[in-house]
Amino acid sequence: MPGLDTKIHLDMLGDFKRRNPLPLRLLRALRRELFQPGIYGLEWGDPEVFAPLGYMRDRFLKPYVRADHNGLEIGPGGGRWTRYMLDFKTLTIVDYHQELLDQLKRGFHKKNMVFIKNNGNDFPGVPDGSVNFLFSFGVFVHLDAPLIEAYLASMRRVLAPGANVVLQYADRTKIMAQGNPGFSDNDPERMRAMVKAAGYTIVEEDLTSLWHSSVIRFQP
Repeated sequence: MPGLDTKIHLDMLGDFKRRNPLPLRLLRALRRELFQPGIYGLEWGDPEVFAPLGYMRDRFLKPYVRADHNGLEIGPGGGRWTRYMLDFKTLTIVDYHQELLDQLKRGFHKKNMVFIKNNGNDFPGVPDGSVNFLFSFGVFVHLDAPLIEAYLASMRRVLAPGANVVLQYADRTKIMAQGNPGFSDNDPERMRAMVKAAGYTIVEEDLTSLWHSSVIRFQP
């Protein structure tokens, strides 16, 4: 282990400065502003930049996007995760707020996309057994148990056999969740119990990658 008088960090800092001079950093920032579309929700973390979210994308989202399958996203925000789901045969976007659906349409409005305003926990107009992959990130962290249970019950109708569901939820076992007043009172034990009680089989969980929440994948 290097001693306190080591220059390893100073050498690393010098290398960083040589590779990232101020003019180059300014040019990169300008390029991002000019050529990357502004997406509502990136202020909570960009999967393209923040490694834990990139891991979530690569582990729990991208492997399930198939051109012969139908996807559904609950609560898309401005499209932070939607942009990775555009290659589904049909991508259904569900939200309780029409304003958020309108915001998403401004950046993403492809022929294979269907936008649905729901009543808070249902999927109006989505055909029975048609959804192969259901995803939600940044929504269930704010939902209390009764609403989560209502969603779990109503999504059974639209899920195809063998479908995968991926939900991020608040994890009050973590300090960052405990200090967030907008997060619901939930944790892995309670989430597992709700999922199982709704008749699903839990396939996979990630309890460590995110600092204030956890992720669960399950199937009907």
